Amino acid sequence: MIDQSLKSVYEKIIFIGIAALCLTPLFSPPVALFAGIIFAQFTQNPYPKQNHKITHYLLQISIVGLGFGMNAATALKAGKEGFFVTMVSIFGTLLLGIILGKIFKTDKITSFLISAGTAICGGSAIAALSPVVNAEEKQISVSLGVIFILNSIALFLFPPIGNLLHLSQSQFGLWSAIAIHDTSSVVGSASKFGGEALQIATTIKLTRSLWIIPITFLSSFLFKNSSNKIKIPYFIFLFVLAIILKTYFSFIDNFSPYIVEFSKIGLTLTLFLIGSNLSWKRIKTVGVKPILQGFILWIIISVISLIFIVQILGK
Repeated sequence: MIDQSLKSVYEKIIFIGIAALCLTPLFSPPVALFAGIIFAQFTQNPYPKQNHKITHYLLQISIVGLGFGMNAATALKAGKEGFFVTMVSIFGTLLLGIILGKIFKTDKITSFLISAGTAICGGSAIAALSPVVNAEEKQISVSLGVIFILNSIALFLFPPIGNLLHLSQSQFGLWSAIAIHDTSSVVGSASKFGGEALQIATTIKLTRSLWIIPITFLSSFLFKNSSNKIKIPYFIFLFVLAIILKTYFSFIDNFSPYIVEFSKIGLTLTLFLIGSNLSWKRIKTVGVKPILQGFILWIIISVISLIFIVQILGK
């Protein structure tokens, strides 16, 4: 009993210690995610319930804060340029994901959630669509597991690939917004690549997140369920408000750099918290077929969108 109690104390000390390091310049977003994953392999998260809630709200607050570092004209331009690509990629990803689900014989709801998470905004899309399609807890867990695994890989791989291919800031921002599932990993990856990439990626990804609304309506029709309310991502409107305030109210410039800096720190901490729940035990429970479906879908979308951005849109 004493040994178990001491182990719990040590877990909490280590967890809090790493979380504290995330608040310093020593930890970048990828390092924080990696530290969380390593932590999860050797011990368990001592605050599992609080972790989920804190991650949810901290990510939203951090994204709104990043809006204070953006300009309305730049954001609007990025949104317009990415609208067509976003629309085509969302419906193309959903269709391809459903086809792959049939090939791998993944159950219908899990397949749809993985496809929607890849198409729109990762875990947020899965959370919003799960009650609409009457998903069971295991189906939700499997879908989230696949998305989080691939998100972790993307956060490490995308910046080096972008540098290797000499992508411009705008190209990388658009590519990461389309090809990386979750908003946290999009922002983390783009922030590592550059400031302009971060602005473009964040704007397009959050514009993409609004597609949760029509996709949810469509899902309720396809799965014949009209009893559940649609979860609208209201924090996106606060993000837009932050951009407007930064652009048109000059006094905001006095403290907007501090808000942006704190928001980046918040994002770093968020990624550690996400990684701390990604244990090998959890990965094994996902199963091979859903991972293969999600992985192949992700690779196809990443390659096609990259080719389109480089060859069609140009630099």
